[in-house]
Amino acid sequence: MTIALRLPRDAASVSVTRQILGAELEVLGVETQIKEDIQLMLTEACSNVIRHASETDEYTVSAQLIEDRFVITVVDTGSGFDPEKLDAEKTETPSPMAEHGRGLQIMRALADDVRFMNRPLQGAIVCLEKALRFTRDSPGELLTAH
Repeated sequence: MTIALRLPRDAASVSVTRQILGAELEVLGVETQIKEDIQLMLTEACSNVIRHASETDEYTVSAQLIEDRFVITVVDTGSGFDPEKLDAEKTETPSPMAEHGRGLQIMRALADDVRFMNRPLQGAIVCLEKALRFTRDSPGELLTAH
C-alpha cells in the first residue's frame, strides 16, 4: 500500500501532509503513540524542505506500508546537502530551548531507521522507517497478518 503526494514548497503543505498520513494511520488502527511519532518525524522532514531547499518549488512525500513497517520518503529538488556534515552534527546537541536545529535529532530519536541521501544539484532524499503496532482486530493488523 503506497500513498504519494506532490506538494508545493509552502508551510501549509506540512500540515496537510501530516493530516493525510495521520488519517491513513488512524484508519489502519496504528497505536496512538506510534502514529504521533510518525507525524512528528514527517513534520520535521517536510519542515526541513521548506526551510532549506530554496531552489525547489515542490517536493514529494511517499508513504508505504511494508508488512509491519511504515516507510516515509521525502524528496526535494533543491541543491542537496553534505551528508558528512549531517554525521558531524549527530555529535552536536542543540540546546533544548533552541528554536531551530533539532529536526534531525528528533527524526533520529523517533525513527527506527533514518537515511539521508544527497543528489548534488538535484536535491535530497530523507527516508524514515518506523515499526507499526496496531490495535486489536484493526484493518492494519489484518492486512499485515497475511
